[in-house]
Amino acid sequence: MGKAVLLCFLALFASWGASVVKAEDDYEYYTWTVTYGTAYPLGVPQQVILINGQFPGPKIECVTNENIVLNLINKLDQPFLLTWNGIKQRKNSWQDGVLGTNCPIPPNSNYTYKFQAKDQIGSYTYFPSTLMHRAAGGFGALNVYARPVISVPYPRPAGDFTLLVGDWYKTSHKGLQQILDLGKPLPFPDGVLINGQSRSTFSGDQGKTYMFRVSNIGLSTSFNFRIQGHKLKLVEVEGSNVIQNFYDSLDIHSGQSVTILVTLDQSPKDYYVVASTRFTPTFLTAISVLHYTNSRSPVSGPLPPGPPPEMAWSIAQARTYRWNLTSNAARPNPQGSFHYGKIALSRTLILANSAPIINGKQRYAVNGVSYINSDTPLKLADYFKIPGVFSLNSIQSSPSGNAPYLTTSVLGASLHEFIEIVFQNNENVMQSWHLDGYDFWVVGFGAGQWTQKSRNGYNLVDALTRHTTQVYPNSWTAILVSLDNQGMWNVRSAMWARQYLGQQFYLRVYSPVPSLYMEYDKPSNALLCGKALKNP
Repeated sequence: MGKAVLLCFLALFASWGASVVKAEDDYEYYTWTVTYGTAYPLGVPQQVILINGQFPGPKIECVTNENIVLNLINKLDQPFLLTWNGIKQRKNSWQDGVLGTNCPIPPNSNYTYKFQAKDQIGSYTYFPSTLMHRAAGGFGALNVYARPVISVPYPRPAGDFTLLVGDWYKTSHKGLQQILDLGKPLPFPDGVLINGQSRSTFSGDQGKTYMFRVSNIGLSTSFNFRIQGHKLKLVEVEGSNVIQNFYDSLDIHSGQSVTILVTLDQSPKDYYVVASTRFTPTFLTAISVLHYTNSRSPVSGPLPPGPPPEMAWSIAQARTYRWNLTSNAARPNPQGSFHYGKIALSRTLILANSAPIINGKQRYAVNGVSYINSDTPLKLADYFKIPGVFSLNSIQSSPSGNAPYLTTSVLGASLHEFIEIVFQNNENVMQSWHLDGYDFWVVGFGAGQWTQKSRNGYNLVDALTRHTTQVYPNSWTAILVSLDNQGMWNVRSAMWARQYLGQQFYLRVYSPVPSLYMEYDKPSNALLCGKALKNP
């Protein structure tokens, strides 16, 4: 009898184990080879970075919680990394793909990324985080779809278009890097591309609704997106389902992504799709075509006009973006059992950008500190307890007024803090800020200097979450962040020349109690470099 019970128990245990294995989320496998190639994005031949022979790179399409296993083979003549812009890398900053967390992949070598699109849906991108490679390509779309059991707040569209829009230079990425290394700012771009081309076509049937995923993949410039004769219904912003308003056009800033629905409800012809630069001395425009399959005539007439050039228009539009609190997200009840507007703040960080001259060269800084990369990734130095790579709180949590200087700046934070970050922009140019490992609530925009009284104007009810926010000239933007993702996370300017010349730092989110529940262990295939070579 006892033996029979034991056998029954073992059978049940085996069955349970099999169900657990079966319940694991699916895996998607990729092998990508990075090479140089020649393309004609602005009508002249130039060297670009290809992934599997493609410019832009291949699209990654996965479902929420699926696991991505991607073997990246570097055939360039320089070390290379990809970062996954907006993917939160839950408990897994080891896979973030930036120089503070990963050794770059040497030429003629490879590295296999392993990460999960955990609890996310939406339109995201990937791009090279090393040197100025982003200026040559190597970027692409990363679209995360909802699981079938999770409803989305709109009918399934008839088609799904991805548009990677960005400023572009005819100068090579090495030439642009040399300009920056000499301590000079980048010149004005030569053009704007949509999906690596100066002209594309998107086709659809009259009367049907199509999804357009639009991302600003450029180096620095904001742009305005519009479609001749058609309204844009905004439905999602970087993972947040939003209140669905209609717009004639949308401002999209460096590093940002939006998802819109467009109904082909006009007469059967072709229509202009336009992306034009914003707040620039000279306006650059990329023109593509929305083609009705029963079209009777080509595009015609003047281009649809852009919005007024004043910042006030853009700020007013940004304030209309509201989180749809009645919809599901990657999982039901995304707000959980708490509401961001009712959580006590742990502390406030005030981060002021600046453009100082240091040692006779142009640099960019945060709170007077211009970041320099270490030859040892900060994550590895932290893991192996290697001294001399970085020191905590090597950047102040508010502007100090001291002379600007260079260092490998890291700010310490405790796991589960709930913090307020104020991006203070005292320059007369647009800024754009990104935080790896998180999304955050964008609760306020304002002119001039932020003060504690500025909190009176915060949206503490339905502010959307996103991973990149704009900061208008001589203005501030405030965000709230729940630090629930342990790791070493990059806080950077999304304007790549500024990032390259120091406008970034790392936020070390830490718990003194080691636990795989809080953070995964170092991957067995992690590349080692710098001082970490002595710690295999």
